[in-house]
Amino acid sequence: MTIAIGERLPETTFMRMGDDGLEKVPGSKIFGGRKVALFAVPGAFTPTCHNKHVPGFLEKADAFRAKGVDEIVCIAVNDPHVMRAWAKATGAADRISFYSDGNGEFAKATGLELDASGGGMGLRLKRFSMLVDDGVVKALNIEEAPGVAEKSGAANLLAAL
Repeated sequence: MTIAIGERLPETTFMRMGDDGLEKVPGSKIFGGRKVALFAVPGAFTPTCHNKHVPGFLEKADAFRAKGVDEIVCIAVNDPHVMRAWAKATGAADRISFYSDGNGEFAKATGLELDASGGGMGLRLKRFSMLVDDGVVKALNIEEAPGVAEKSGAANLLAAL
């Protein structure tokens, strides 16, 4: 069952590459007591994710912060090394936090997993955006069609604030 507006995010652990190496970050540290604009992509460096989804959130980063968002977070079922490289490649590393859900723990726990095995990509996250306030989902925009980042785009999530 897919998580819904008004529900609390399940406790899962994310990974990222920090200055001192691999870091495990509990979801409660990211979402607890904070307002977070979260968006997920099926894969780092893939065309829609790289050329449309991340740039939209990067462009609107100041507007999110002006509306009280503490952090903009991007997650994908890619390993932390890929997520770090992608953050640098997009120029977003200092404005968007990139976390790995490498084992699909968050994807499965929220019902937002995508079976992309037909394309050789295995388990992934659906493309979505979500406004989270102190761990509770306040807005959720899930894309219906692959290769599109409109419903889940930054402008739609910003309008929910």
